[in-house]
Amino acid sequence: MHEMSLAEGVLQLIEDAARRDQFNKVSAVWLEIGQLSGVEPEALAFCFDAVTRGTVADGARLEIITLHGQGWCEACARTVPLTEVFGECPQCGSYPLQVTAGTDMRVKELEVS
Repeated sequence: MHEMSLAEGVLQLIEDAARRDQFNKVSAVWLEIGQLSGVEPEALAFCFDAVTRGTVADGARLEIITLHGQGWCEACARTVPLTEVFGECPQCGSYPLQVTAGTDMRVKELEVS
């Protein structure tokens, strides 16, 4: 399950920020997760709860913001919404599309004390 390693990576970012910015407690974490990233938000939330026990982020609320997928269709020269990486263009039905958004995951914000 790659969500466990992603949760550990998020915790590492939080711990690095806590040392750098000298805070002791994280009460909320906002994550942006692209719809095309391959990350299961529910699995990530479960793993986040597990890896943050006993850390500066223990008990922190995890807020997940879903970013929609988007791509460029060369056939119809349009930016179109995507729900899958290898899908067809919803406007003209052609393939392939170049994915331009929705594949990333990032920590957007921390609420700390």
